[in-house]
Amino acid sequence: MNNDCIFCKIANGEIPSKTIYEDADFRVILDLGPATKGHALILPKEHYANLFELPEDTAAAAMKVAKKLSAQMVENLGADGLNLVQNNGEVAGQTVKHFHLHLIPRYKDDGQNILWNPGKMSDEELEEIRKTIVGE
Repeated sequence: MNNDCIFCKIANGEIPSKTIYEDADFRVILDLGPATKGHALILPKEHYANLFELPEDTAAAAMKVAKKLSAQMVENLGADGLNLVQNNGEVAGQTVKHFHLHLIPRYKDDGQNILWNPGKMSDEELEEIRKTIVGE
């Protein structure tokens, strides 16, 4: 736990939250600035600044929690879909340096636009990027 991290304090119960799930490793809370009704954050109780610091077993466990709660949200809130969002770094929209996964229930005409404008790349550009990523 990082004593300077607000999400560590929330995840470990030092700061009250609207908790919808808790186990030994995670606390899931309703977001105070929700994108939609039911928007929640999966917070590990251990401090990891981002995805790159997160151990693989913790990442896998976070996805299991996301799967379970996503199904509950769709069924119990009547959501039409759901976005999972995870930001790493300020340029990507990360505002709290504690790994967290957003569960955002989606509703028809909810006014949110959590999408991107698809770009265009040639086959040659895609191949060059592929080689760079895999180290060829």
